[in-house]
Amino acid sequence: MTDPARRTSLPRLAMGLGLAVALTVGIGQGLLALAEQVLSAQTHAALIGQMRRGDTALGMYALLFSTGAMGVAALITARLVHGRRGRSLLGPLPLALRQFGRAALALLLVQALLTGLLMLWPPWPMAAQMLPAMAPGRWALLLPLTLLALLVQTGSEELLFRGYLQSQLAARFSRPWVWLLLPSALFGLGHWAPGIYGGNAGLVTLWAVLFGLAAADLTARTGTLGPALALHLMNNLAAIAVAAPNGPMTGLALYILPIDMEDEAMLRAFMPVDLLGIGVGWLAVRLALRV
Repeated sequence: MTDPARRTSLPRLAMGLGLAVALTVGIGQGLLALAEQVLSAQTHAALIGQMRRGDTALGMYALLFSTGAMGVAALITARLVHGRRGRSLLGPLPLALRQFGRAALALLLVQALLTGLLMLWPPWPMAAQMLPAMAPGRWALLLPLTLLALLVQTGSEELLFRGYLQSQLAARFSRPWVWLLLPSALFGLGHWAPGIYGGNAGLVTLWAVLFGLAAADLTARTGTLGPALALHLMNNLAAIAVAAPNGPMTGLALYILPIDMEDEAMLRAFMPVDLLGIGVGWLAVRLALRV
């Protein structure tokens, strides 16, 4: 993935990162402005509220699809600033698709096993405490669109942080810690939300940094974005569409976990379990792909 990243001086990279941020914000604001023109004032205000709370399927779809602005920004930036074809951010496409499929299958099996243990094994007997959030029939009917929305969201983040930033840094610096840590740190900062997580905002940010490191390592080991995208997609599928913590972003969930995002003690107690799941998923992908 570093072969196409030739024009990668630090000033050019800084300019590219600035352009990517500006395009992400600009495209996102443009979409909101377009919605304001098309919808009535009342409908537009209701949609914005649903996007902020994430408590309805419509609000979640609007929120997830709007993150596509980040992916579009990464593709435009790669072309304009670095002269790269957009598909070069993925690595060799046939290999990326094969690795994505194998990684996703391995993660699906691992998540099924871990979920069973998590639901039944003390001290996390959550099966009896989970609350239904959506009728199973409606959830299954919406699942294809939900997968597409999650693919747009996770794919856009992976394109920017691993596909673009990591490969450009790797072409410029020979020290792995630079191109592993810097994109992961920026990815973590994007999850800084003290308004939602309160005193645990730093812990959630650290979680995101560690997740970013796992995705960055898989990208470096395999030479494509496929495995990192599979890890990201399957993680978000479980946390957003299968069993979401109680709080914002529950609009697509089948169940709601008895974990209150505003309960700092409860969230701190659950975070090591979630990190263990990420670590097991990372290892499962490595074993499945033999990297």
